[in-house]
Amino acid sequence: MSSITFGAQVPATRLRITARGRRVLAVLVALPIAGAIAFAVLSGGSALASGEGTAPASFTTVTVQPGDTLWSIAGEVAPKEDPRDVVAAISRLNLVDGGVIAVGQHLAIPAQYGAVGR
Repeated sequence: MSSITFGAQVPATRLRITARGRRVLAVLVALPIAGAIAFAVLSGGSALASGEGTAPASFTTVTVQPGDTLWSIAGEVAPKEDPRDVVAAISRLNLVDGGVIAVGQHLAIPAQYGAVGR
């Protein structure tokens, strides 16, 4: 007769993590954290851009006429100011790239300059 023993103990093995395993584990932990930081940085500016909590910007508008340039409009709306500063402010406010404007286009003029000559 052979004896069969039930409930034999299995020798316990100790879990050892190699240097490569530690690096993999560190990357797996760092990825969600880096993703959360990137999301916070990218969406954090939307609160500033939405204008919540800030006073509304005041400006007047000017319609571009044939022959008008940003320089001529700047000279008309703020004759006593440096035209370079006025052109830069108008370009920034209207997102005008390269100073290209079209006839009939409505340009916002910062309130500090106003539309004196128009």
